[in-house]
Amino acid sequence: MLLASGLLGSAFFSRPVQAVPINGTIDFGGVVTYDTTSLATATRVNIWNSSIVLQDTGDFATFVPNPQVNHQSVTMAPGNPSWIFNSNTPAVPMPGPATPALWKVGGFTFDLTSSQVFSQDTVNGMFLNVTGFGTASGNGFDSTPGLWTFSSTQSNGSNNPTFSFQSQTAVPEANTVFLLGIGGACLLTRKLRKVRANKKASKI
Repeated sequence: MLLASGLLGSAFFSRPVQAVPINGTIDFGGVVTYDTTSLATATRVNIWNSSIVLQDTGDFATFVPNPQVNHQSVTMAPGNPSWIFNSNTPAVPMPGPATPALWKVGGFTFDLTSSQVFSQDTVNGMFLNVTGFGTASGNGFDSTPGLWTFSSTQSNGSNNPTFSFQSQTAVPEANTVFLLGIGGACLLTRKLRKVRANKKASKI
């Protein structure tokens, strides 16, 4: 009887530990300096001049509480260039490389796997929108797939040495992130085909 109980206890405690993924969103805002003075030609962020948490939900809110009161600053990717979001040109964008520790705050770290330009005003420089994928980790949670979105605008389209930005890291269920990734890849493929078709037409 005792032997049977011991075997049952051993089998119970030898089960794998349940994974604990991160869940929630965290938004940043601040000012950046690009590699050019126009959103029309920008391909990377050279300097993160300032960045603070604007709001957060879920597990992020537990470790970074009341961001609108505490004004928690964020450590963004060090180095120069600090973040390449387009490894080619605005006319023919290509995915940017991985950026380890793109941001750190409240014990969390987000490692960016890749990024791509979703939309960019290459005529008037009025807007820039980038999406990316990576993993969030920290505070005892398992590394969790997440979606990074980044946007910057210039209301009058003029050249400027610095630009404001807003970004969000969303860490939903893994299946949701996977579906978002497929959708983003399809949209990028369609956009690149359209750009190449326009370039061929202009040469004729």
